Amino acid sequence: MTAAQGYRIGIDVGGTNTDAVVLDGRLDVVASVKRPTTADTGDGVAAAIDAVLEAAGIDPALVTHAMLGTTHCTNAIVERRGLGRVGILRLGAPATTAVPPLEGWPEDLRRAIGEHAHLVAGGYEVDGRLLAPLDEEAVRAACRSMRGEVDAVAVVGVFSPVDERQEERVAAIVAEELGVPVSRSARIGSLGLLERENATVLNAALMRTLTQMADGFVGALRARGIEATPYFGQNDGTLMQLEYALEFPVLTIGCGPTNSIRGAAHLSGASDALVVDIGGTTTDIGVLVGGFPRQSAHAVEIGGIRTNFRMPDVLSVGLGGGTIVRPQGDGVTVGPDSVGYRLPQEGLAFGGGTLTATDVALAVGGATIDGLTPPELDAATGAAAWAGIRELLEDSIDRMKPNAAPVPVILVGGGSIIAPDELDGVAELIRPEHFGAANAVGAALGEIAGQVEKIYRLEGTDRRTSREDASREAAERARLAGADPATIELVAVEELPVAYLDGQAVLIRARAVGRLAA
Repeated sequence: MTAAQGYRIGIDVGGTNTDAVVLDGRLDVVASVKRPTTADTGDGVAAAIDAVLEAAGIDPALVTHAMLGTTHCTNAIVERRGLGRVGILRLGAPATTAVPPLEGWPEDLRRAIGEHAHLVAGGYEVDGRLLAPLDEEAVRAACRSMRGEVDAVAVVGVFSPVDERQEERVAAIVAEELGVPVSRSARIGSLGLLERENATVLNAALMRTLTQMADGFVGALRARGIEATPYFGQNDGTLMQLEYALEFPVLTIGCGPTNSIRGAAHLSGASDALVVDIGGTTTDIGVLVGGFPRQSAHAVEIGGIRTNFRMPDVLSVGLGGGTIVRPQGDGVTVGPDSVGYRLPQEGLAFGGGTLTATDVALAVGGATIDGLTPPELDAATGAAAWAGIRELLEDSIDRMKPNAAPVPVILVGGGSIIAPDELDGVAELIRPEHFGAANAVGAALGEIAGQVEKIYRLEGTDRRTSREDASREAAERARLAGADPATIELVAVEELPVAYLDGQAVLIRARAVGRLAA
């Protein structure tokens, strides 16, 4: 390995463990480690970096790229903690006054971001005609009323994906009046005003949250002499450079499962399979299609809020290494509660008093852990629990299979030792080397994507011109996210009719992918 080739560090911060890997220039795993996730996630990240550098035995100066996948933003929403205060400017009066911003939001989440919502005149019709002229003075008045009260502003225009000009003008006014970050809905969501608005508000609320996480990550790197370019994982299994991630923090929310899916593909060499990621508390099952996670076709709820940006299609079930097993009558119940990160203190095999799925796997001979003696367990209880674990996994896999035919399954995650070696409906069960750190491997792989979803009117133009425009914008977004322009390729273009219009409008989705810029 030469300095010119460089190394990559990939880190994934989970609820139980923080995983770290070092990859060489050929993307082979040099070393992988696990460290407990800490209350201050930055401490756990720093400890993982130290441990993986020591295990790899490399000079930190040779690390050229550092990637972080984190549930930090997801946890901030779910726990209503560490969110920024958001000002909302909806450009839609008088047409949308019947349903105000934040309608249907949980009260505690509304309080967490502050209720600074303003409806001003503006917006477009679905066919691009002007709904109402933008009331710039009302925008300035709203900004003055929010001065000192908000950390970021969400700007949401009616049918702004059709025409972004009003949102762009309002963003410029906010910059003049307030000087705080702006989250524009046309850059985040698709059609559907309320879902797009929700995603935009969440994005604005997370800007400060991710900035704090990023500062800790970059500080930990620099303190160790690592001048690497920092990247964050995003929901579709690709990466985005630091500046882009700070503008679109909401795109990090689903990166945990997607990192595992991408890492499983890389470690196993498979491009089409189911990926079963078993952690300490849950099992996440995703679908690998062409080496990337399949995206969900449905609206996604995050922390009780309905949104419409892209997220991976993942099924989560309450089964992990720390899942609590309880005798009940002639059988047992398996979960869904778990001891989670307390497994080394509470599991029977570790000297605790709680029967967990890991204890069951050790007792029946389904798994071994160096240095641990399998706990003594009643044969009937062990058999019933092992059968219950198997049944839960098989049922969950069946729910995600595209059809009844057996499929290959890649097992990853530190908790995957609890899975039996054979499962019904599975053509092949693959446990790749370094399976326990697949999420960190996925974070480090390093392809960059850009995606655009826009409505085009076809009068006076043709579909080819519209498709080319969407493709150019997707490639530009990939460049902004950190892709080498010479490597960017268009990987998908979809053209869909728009309901309720005369056939002269189409919705075009384009996606471009490129390799990391040097």
